[in-house]
Amino acid sequence: MAGSSLPPLSRPQLAEARRVRAVELFEDGLSNVEIARAVGVCAESVRRWRRVWEEGGASALRRRAATGRPPKLDDAQVEIVRAALARGAQAHGFEADLWTLERSAWSSPG
Repeated sequence: MAGSSLPPLSRPQLAEARRVRAVELFEDGLSNVEIARAVGVCAESVRRWRRVWEEGGASALRRRAATGRPPKLDDAQVEIVRAALARGAQAHGFEADLWTLERSAWSSPG
C-alpha cells in the first residue's frame, strides 16, 4: 500500500510472518524447496518448520514471549540510547568519533 503509515515489521515479526506463510503453503501442498524460495529462507528451515507444524500445528510456529531476565531499559530509555549513539561519540565530547563499550556505558541513561 503506497504511502502507508504502518511501521516496518520487527525481525521477530517478520520471521513469524514467514512461518505463517509457510503454513499456508504446506496446506497448499508445495514442496519444501518451493516454500523456501517463496518465503526467502533455506530449505532446512522449512524442513524444521514442517516437522514442528506436523507435530503441533500452526500454533507451534507462533512467536513466544521472551524468557529470561527482563530488560534493564524500557522502550523510552532504549530510544534515548539509540539517539545518543546516532549523534556520534564526538557529539558527547570524545576526541574520536568511535564508540567503545566504555564510552557507550558512559553516555547511557542511568
